[in-house]
Amino acid sequence: MSFRKNHPLIKIINSTLVDLPSPANLSVNWNYGSLLGLVLVIQLVSGIVLATRFSGHSDISFDSVISIYQDSNYGWLLRLIHSTGASFFFFFIYLHIGRGLYYGSYIYPEVWNIGVLIYLILIGTAFLGYVLPWGQMSYWAATVITNLLSAIPWLGSVLVEWVWGGFAVGNPTLTRFFALHYLLPFVVTALVILHIFYLHVYGRSNPLGVSSNTNKVSFHYYYSVKDLYVYFVFLFVFLFFTLKYGYSFIDAENFIPANPLVTPTHIQPEWYFLFAYAILRSIPNKLGGVLGLVLAVIVLFLFRISSNKLLFRGTIYSPLARFTFWSLVSNFFLLTWLGRCPAESPYTEVALACTISYFSLILLMCTWPHVSTYLYLKSLCNSYMSLSYLVSHTCVSLIIWQKYMLMI
Repeated sequence: MSFRKNHPLIKIINSTLVDLPSPANLSVNWNYGSLLGLVLVIQLVSGIVLATRFSGHSDISFDSVISIYQDSNYGWLLRLIHSTGASFFFFFIYLHIGRGLYYGSYIYPEVWNIGVLIYLILIGTAFLGYVLPWGQMSYWAATVITNLLSAIPWLGSVLVEWVWGGFAVGNPTLTRFFALHYLLPFVVTALVILHIFYLHVYGRSNPLGVSSNTNKVSFHYYYSVKDLYVYFVFLFVFLFFTLKYGYSFIDAENFIPANPLVTPTHIQPEWYFLFAYAILRSIPNKLGGVLGLVLAVIVLFLFRISSNKLLFRGTIYSPLARFTFWSLVSNFFLLTWLGRCPAESPYTEVALACTISYFSLILLMCTWPHVSTYLYLKSLCNSYMSLSYLVSHTCVSLIIWQKYMLMI
């Protein structure tokens, strides 16, 4: 025991995974963070192995992916693990963010801000990886998304040509996208370590939303065993989807080599970007659509305004806040569905209404903790005033009664 607590390196692992004080009432919703760590490791390992056989040149990129499928030992399995892992990654990210909003984990500023920053970098990493196979959907998705930079006043056209490395999406674009896609996961890993560090500094939230300093248990064995159980369940589900439905996570257009002369009928991103894509298409103005696309994610930083001095956080003590949260979840699903629909009436009108409600519901969720705290303090103040009035009235009555008795 003295070794794991005194050794310079082992004691860090011990304080992180063994003797870490954790609230005793954590539920399965607190497993999403550890699952994200596992998926990150899977993506890193599979991505590094795939990079050894991938060629980031526009002339042979598509053929190198086919070669990985057909000529490499278990290359098809690694490719499916990597593509399916991306979908599971974002699935757990959305659950993780949803849990943070529901239980008010955003009161810890560094933890929340670093988490949102990780989410932003992962969006960029996933987009860059989506372009690498150089299929039809990859090529045209790169063309559409990079063209959004042209909406920036004065600098737009210069930025687009700088990103492209020419006057159109081509080999320079693919080369720099491959380099960034290989680099950014290591940046994410560093931010994850920082995220965990600040999480241990502030402590974890809990389902009740109150301080748990008086009721904590060691992370091992209580939560480490639960994490291992969830890992085994996840790996079973993950391998099932990878082996049976792996190709369902890859767009059919991406099995066709990129052709700049043929535009796909319906250009769309992966499912985890569809909500933002629907917001982009719903706004008629190009610059407004780009701003809506960026704000759809950046808006999560607004929850930073919620201070740790608030008496109420999250939604668990407010029925109206819970209703707002589930309305936001329903709106997210509806936007995701609208992102797959054609850009025509009535889908664009419905998407615009959902975009307005999306931002309105998020702003409303930001204000609920402040409103709840204000109403509670106001009722408490009124209770104190009523109590002081009752005490003073009782004292006056006693004085009058005492004088009356003396007169008798």
